[in-house]
Amino acid sequence: MFKVYVLYNPNHHKIYIGYTSDLPNRMESHNIYSKKGYTVKYRPWEILFTEVYDSKKEAIIREKQLNSAKGREYIWEVVYEKYKL
Repeated sequence: MFKVYVLYNPNHHKIYIGYTSDLPNRMESHNIYSKKGYTVKYRPWEILFTEVYDSKKEAIIREKQLNSAKGREYIWEVVYEKYKL
C-alpha cells in the first residue's frame, strides 16, 4: 500500500505533495530528521489529507496529478475550507 499525502504549514501558507509506503516515518523525516530540502524550510508540517493506493505506480500518477495546476487548485480549495481562510 502506498499513500499520497498533502502537507500544509499554516504559518508559512505552504503545501507539499508526496507519496510513501510509510507515512509515520516520512513525517518524521519532513519534520525532524531531514537536514536540507524544501520541507526543512517550512517546518512543522501538518497532514492536510491522504489517499491510499494499491501500487506505487498508481500513487506516482496521483502525485503528478496533484502537482499539476488543476491539482494544486484543488488542494488550495481544501486548505481554504479546512482552515476557514
